[in-house]
Amino acid sequence: MQFTGQITGRFTGTDRYVAPPDLSMAVNAAVTLERPLLVKGEPGTGKTELARQVAQALDLPIIEWNVKSTTKAQQGLYEYDAVSRLRDSQLGDARVHDVGNYLRKGKLWQAFEADAKVVLLIDEVDKADIEFPNDLLQELDRMEFHVYETGQTIRAKHRPVVIITSNNEKELPDAFLRRCFFHFIRFPDAETLRAIVDVHYPGLKPRLLDEALNQFLELREVPGLKKKPSTSELLDWLKLLLAEDLSPEDLRREPSQMLPRLHGALLKNEQDVALFEKLAFMARRQR
Repeated sequence: MQFTGQITGRFTGTDRYVAPPDLSMAVNAAVTLERPLLVKGEPGTGKTELARQVAQALDLPIIEWNVKSTTKAQQGLYEYDAVSRLRDSQLGDARVHDVGNYLRKGKLWQAFEADAKVVLLIDEVDKADIEFPNDLLQELDRMEFHVYETGQTIRAKHRPVVIITSNNEKELPDAFLRRCFFHFIRFPDAETLRAIVDVHYPGLKPRLLDEALNQFLELREVPGLKKKPSTSELLDWLKLLLAEDLSPEDLRREPSQMLPRLHGALLKNEQDVALFEKLAFMARRQR
């Protein structure tokens, strides 16, 4: 099947999203190959936001399908509301003669029938049942699906740019992986973190940023953490530091005080807080 509306621009990030060269390369390769881009990485590394920024950079509308544990692949195509049709037939409503009145279009249907190319985000695909990705193989491959209730075949007018995110909570089927261009977003290094912070908080005092980044990166390296703080949590923490007008000196801790200031923005479960309290207790005993 031939598609019109080929993309001529290239993604290199936006003024609100710092994209490392390997990530930009992955996006552009997926667009060129016309394959779904499967993006994995720990939560908070900007996978969902990537799709939105790709849409902005390429000047395309975006359709978002947020997958939940109860989501079925069929919902992305359409849902047939048989209950409403039965109720309307009992009431003598003339709408019952057209079954199309009872079809709710899913996100894939919306993307396929769009009058121009769109970005289709399938967010957190690994939340659903293990069969969910396999159930979408043909539709994503052929860019079409059949509507049994009406006998229609819905074909994509323009092949969408498909971006699929996964938090790596479960393995995805090999057949699904073969059809995707894969990229793992590694956690940013210190230089990239600085660039990301500068996008969100330009003009942040260098000494405060140095101290905050040092503490943040040290915290991530503590052995035994159940959930390492992510980029989004760093940005939340910095926002609080600015709101409290804290100085670099305010952030500095004694060895017996392991928890950073306003640590609730960084540590998100009681096990990790307890770990730091234990480390602080051990440090006090060794003094």
